[in-house]
Amino acid sequence: MFSWSQSVDSLKVEQEKMQWFKDAKLGIFIHWGLYSVNGIDESWSFFNGYISHKDYLKQTKGFTAKNYNPVAWAELIKKSGAKYSVITSKHHDGFALWDTKYGNFNSVDAATSKKDILTPFVSALRKNNLKVGIYYSLPDWSYKDYTHFTRDSIRYNIQDKPKRWQNFLNYYQGQLKEISDNYNPDLYWFDGDWEHNSDEWEAPKVRKMLLDRNPNAILNSRLSEHGDYATPEQGMPITPPKSKYWELCMTMNDSWGYQKNDHNYKTTDQIIGIFTDVISNGGNLLLDIGPKGDGTIPKEQVKILEEFGEWTHKHKEAIYGTIGGIPKEHFYGPTTLSKDKTILYLFVKGNPKGEVVIRGLKNKINRIWVVGEGTKLAHKVVSKVYWSHYPGITYIQVPEYVLDNHMTVIALLLDGVIDLYREDGAVIESN
Repeated sequence: MFSWSQSVDSLKVEQEKMQWFKDAKLGIFIHWGLYSVNGIDESWSFFNGYISHKDYLKQTKGFTAKNYNPVAWAELIKKSGAKYSVITSKHHDGFALWDTKYGNFNSVDAATSKKDILTPFVSALRKNNLKVGIYYSLPDWSYKDYTHFTRDSIRYNIQDKPKRWQNFLNYYQGQLKEISDNYNPDLYWFDGDWEHNSDEWEAPKVRKMLLDRNPNAILNSRLSEHGDYATPEQGMPITPPKSKYWELCMTMNDSWGYQKNDHNYKTTDQIIGIFTDVISNGGNLLLDIGPKGDGTIPKEQVKILEEFGEWTHKHKEAIYGTIGGIPKEHFYGPTTLSKDKTILYLFVKGNPKGEVVIRGLKNKINRIWVVGEGTKLAHKVVSKVYWSHYPGITYIQVPEYVLDNHMTVIALLLDGVIDLYREDGAVIESN
């Protein structure tokens, strides 16, 4: 019989194992595979019939990884301010980046690279004290015993050939066991669960298998909802997801993998703006890079990570280990709070022309300073009158010389836990 105390204990374990994820704020996603060679859509290019599967597989010759430097990759990721990284160990095309014993469609046996890509990268992440996330596609469109092949071609139905499906289950679950045994990831990032339901994937069994090996491992929601956090994609949610834990995965340009003709990169300022909106709403950002087939990271992506890293390092106190901030009607911009809710961080976009405004803050402000450079700032409160509970409007003076080139962050040390006025304004009645 399941008791109330067991439920409480289970909730406590979940909260404890999710804490590093909640505190991390930033991860780097890596899409690297055959599609990186010719700069085409990863897996989808043959699935949707843009090219033939045969032509897609020709990219194995160009996947050389000759300039692959996992140590440099990990150092760049750490420099960006990320606390974890997620790499595509196998996308929907079925091409694996490690020396799997399940089939020979991998970077050791099937490509010019002739080497295990995954193992040295995992080692480099751990040497840099970064958490290890491994992306794994549930579908495998190239595998002979998987149901789906292309949009217009299905190999078989499970009901008709259950033994073939069992062959595939043994195959994919065997690969996951290899990943679990060899790398013991901190995080599993599943994808592609839409093609079958939870029972067909045997999702509960897979979750149990992975957590039996490592109870502290985290799974994303794309294992038919048998995961620990939500994964909105590309578009910043207008309202925060209902999940207590969530992560926005987003590309730097318009492509996940390397595409030489995609030059529509977001600016560093735009990425910082999106990132601060995410953490203001209590989420993480998983920012994607797409290395080339030879293992080099495009210079545009390196530049963004380096500039982003300078900003995250300068403002680390307002980012890592914080919690989501205050409602937008109190401050028209992103905010975070210290865990004890006594320090409020304001992320100021652009030049505020001398001052920023906070509305409805009941607390007394003990001190205000510019994060990353320490300058103390003055403030005044207006519209606070003795006969109203309304605490007034706080104006903070922000001289131009303290402004950051990308986004300025201001810290407010409060006299206690933040207290906001959330009522309708008082009305003066006349007779």
